[in-house]
Amino acid sequence: MEKVRIDKWLWAARFFKTRSIAKQAIEGGKVHADGQRVKASKEITTGTTLVIRKGWDQLEVEVLALSDQRRGADIAQTLYRETEASVAKREQARAERQASNAGIHSERPNKKQRRQIHRFLREQD
Repeated sequence: MEKVRIDKWLWAARFFKTRSIAKQAIEGGKVHADGQRVKASKEITTGTTLVIRKGWDQLEVEVLALSDQRRGADIAQTLYRETEASVAKREQARAERQASNAGIHSERPNKKQRRQIHRFLREQD
């Protein structure tokens, strides 16, 4: 196999659960090949560098092998290699997100706290 469609490869490498989701990500500009925005029908070869945005993360991977069939996760991981810079950037971004969310109290107020809030708001009027 010399070439394979990028949407099939992304699906086979388990970056996306279905080919249609991979196609939507490509059309949405979340996948770039060699620095260029691509179409789902673009054929890639080994050595191609892909930049894939998924949620908060941006992965930069090099295509090592081609496949158009979805196999197990351990086989899928042999299809690509993430660059060292990409790993470092993702870890730094994750640490920054955790640090920024450290002071946020995300629990809902309980009944007593709600009463205190309502009392405070009534006093402000």
